[in-house]
Amino acid sequence: MTTAPKDIAVLTKPPQAGQITDLADGLRVLLAPNPSPMTYWGTNTYFIGTDNIAIIDPGPDNPDHLKAILEAVGTSEVSAILVTHSHLDHSPLARQLSLACGAPIYAFGKSTDGRTPQMNALAATGDIEGGEGVDIDFAPDQRLSDGQSLQVGSHTLTAIHTPGHFCNHLCFRWGELLFSGDHIMGWASTLISPPDGDLSQYRESLDKLLGTGATYLLPGHGPAVSEPDSVIQALSEHRNDRESQILAALTDEPQSLSAITHKIYTDIPKALLPAASRNTLAHLIDLNNKNIARVSGPLGTRGQYSLNSKS
Repeated sequence: MTTAPKDIAVLTKPPQAGQITDLADGLRVLLAPNPSPMTYWGTNTYFIGTDNIAIIDPGPDNPDHLKAILEAVGTSEVSAILVTHSHLDHSPLARQLSLACGAPIYAFGKSTDGRTPQMNALAATGDIEGGEGVDIDFAPDQRLSDGQSLQVGSHTLTAIHTPGHFCNHLCFRWGELLFSGDHIMGWASTLISPPDGDLSQYRESLDKLLGTGATYLLPGHGPAVSEPDSVIQALSEHRNDRESQILAALTDEPQSLSAITHKIYTDIPKALLPAASRNTLAHLIDLNNKNIARVSGPLGTRGQYSLNSKS
């Protein structure tokens, strides 16, 4: 049994897209050419192993990235393709890669798997909108349940279901390393956009990863993150702070989602306000569920939100 590395290289600048970068023995990363305000440097495609390789998050549908992945594989065998979640910057290339190398695709499930009954009901109404960047056609060859382990050559990877950013989101544990997808990143907090994202699930998933003993988090975007527990606690505090801001913005008079968002997000580029609005909506749904806020009209983007004076 091969032991996963405990120490890895933490990059201080983005690697060159299309050029494989060594992070440790048996661990490499290949950056996809899709930088943006939401993806930072671009999507990280990880390679575990040398002879029998597991590839995590093949990335977007990009022929240049597929070519770079296959060149990095060389004459080695790809035994497994793992997908953290089915957003368009993580999963679409999985099927093409599978056809090219013959490896099965592993994930929690399709793009609606892992949703709560409430989010399914809200999605059915159409009032929640959302669905940004979802790979609606994604389907794995084999499903991984929470806590299920997968053997790839001499390496053992364990799936941890971490819904919140996305309902079918998985993190993968390899020794003392944790591949955290978009659930935890060092450069930004994650977007939570209902119905695919769920703030209550997100908080539960953060708590689930506390105290796992991981030495590093390897996110879907950006460099490795050291001191995982401190980062997880900071992200929890960030959500608590955001909730406090929303409560301060709410009054007895109903307000639109847009009005509340503009009160809270006063210092971000205008282009990021739509994403901020989705995060605000996630918090308002959570506060409504806890009877702290109330909604006039449909629970969603067209609702009018106010404090619940009876709470």
